[in-house]
Amino acid sequence: MRTTHEILIETRSALPALTASRERKNQALLAIADRLISEQEAILEANRADLDAARSRYGEVMLDRLKLTPERIAGMAQGVREVAALPDPEGRVLRRVTRPNGMVIEKTSVPLGVIAIIYESRPNVTSDAAVLALKSGNAVVLRGGREAFRSNYAIVQAIRKGLEDAGLPAALVGFVEDTSHESADELMRAVGYIDLLIPRGGAGLIRRCTENAKVPCIQTGTGICHIFVDETADQDMALNIIENAKASRPSVCNAEEVLLVHKNIAADFLPRLQKRLTSEREARGLVPVELRLDPAAAAIIPGTAAGEKDFDTEYLDYILAVAVVDDVDAAIAHIARHSTGHSEAILTRSDENAAKFTALVDASSVYVNVSTRFTDGGEFGLGCEMGISTQKLHARGPMGLEELNSYKYIIRGNGQIR
Repeated sequence: MRTTHEILIETRSALPALTASRERKNQALLAIADRLISEQEAILEANRADLDAARSRYGEVMLDRLKLTPERIAGMAQGVREVAALPDPEGRVLRRVTRPNGMVIEKTSVPLGVIAIIYESRPNVTSDAAVLALKSGNAVVLRGGREAFRSNYAIVQAIRKGLEDAGLPAALVGFVEDTSHESADELMRAVGYIDLLIPRGGAGLIRRCTENAKVPCIQTGTGICHIFVDETADQDMALNIIENAKASRPSVCNAEEVLLVHKNIAADFLPRLQKRLTSEREARGLVPVELRLDPAAAAIIPGTAAGEKDFDTEYLDYILAVAVVDDVDAAIAHIARHSTGHSEAILTRSDENAAKFTALVDASSVYVNVSTRFTDGGEFGLGCEMGISTQKLHARGPMGLEELNSYKYIIRGNGQIR
């Protein structure tokens, strides 16, 4: 097994080949998409081994994060093709100014260099991260979790074959085989080798990176996503949105974790909600949602009493914390206390309340009458995403190609001196 340091050196050394071969980037991405399909059986076999090893440690919801299917691999390949079709951000002139002395100053988009990503569970992140990095002109070092090692390794082999098919070095996509904490710590300290580190996983991983990294680091992922049902909301629409946001795929960071309901409709709406998320789901053979209720909600419907931490927990499961609030201002205040800055939504027919909510809620994505499940690079037209940034510098929300470039100023003249 190669050391992490050796992989960093190899990936950094391969970067000039990508800079010199901009026209080959799309060719490489299309070759990678083809390889994901042609290597599908090897990827699925590796994924089955990961799933078998994980069954004794994880529940069904977390196993779903790990699982690959032919349909999911086809979706990964389609995501690669969509990224290939997007405009190339590298070398784009963002701003051009001609100064009084004749100097022309161009603010020009440039790659960051080598991007490292530490991630957990979801093997589709392997291809998403690699192709976004390559299309934006960057090399990438991937360090996945132990639970998905075989799947990630098989996907990386397909990606590297695609790079070689296009005449580019396989080393542009580095893969850290050591899944210990020490390898993650080494990436955090890799000054001179890594230009940006992106942790994509649970709160513990993100906290370790933001507290200990010596290289620039983006905070991503943790999603305590709220939906507020205003008194003017279309209740049928609200039930559809809430079930989708909570139960369509509860193991992902854009799933709803907290529901806030206006006090004026709580007595009518909460019984309908309970029926929709529990008995009706059971009747359809679906997993019911456990409702964890604040005292006001518990006075209306039965459920589990919410504990001290229930409104500050990213469940990633079929669990929903529910509170009754006085009005839109109280909802905004509740979100300010508990939000992780990921995705928040208001369901309302009041333009005034929608405007107040979108202006005052501080999150990367704020929705009006839409499920939070749309916070996703593909859904935002980015092809796929490197992660969801919940900070404000230098990127926020789904990170696509533009967020993986920086810029420099190129100045042209004809002998100007100062």
